[in-house]
Amino acid sequence: MMSIMPRLIVLAAERNLPAIYGYSSAANQGGLMSYSIDFFDWGRQAGGYVDRILKGARPADQPIEQAAKFLKINIKTAKALDLMIPPTLLAIADEVIE
Repeated sequence: MMSIMPRLIVLAAERNLPAIYGYSSAANQGGLMSYSIDFFDWGRQAGGYVDRILKGARPADQPIEQAAKFLKINIKTAKALDLMIPPTLLAIADEVIE
């Protein structure tokens, strides 16, 4: 799916369609919004677990961590689509791309 993401973003823009994507990188690539965990951040978080365990920490003693960032909004794309993003939505976004 990720290999066709740039083409999907272009198709939505050509048809003036606002779209929300399931991959956090889509907003960085020009998509209007994405609602997903950042898979690279998730991998770094997993690496931290591996590092602690390899240094002798017990897996059972490791804290449970959840992804905390989900919503990205691309303001430049919103302007190109002639959309006004409500301030309340911008306020809860984890990242606003300008």
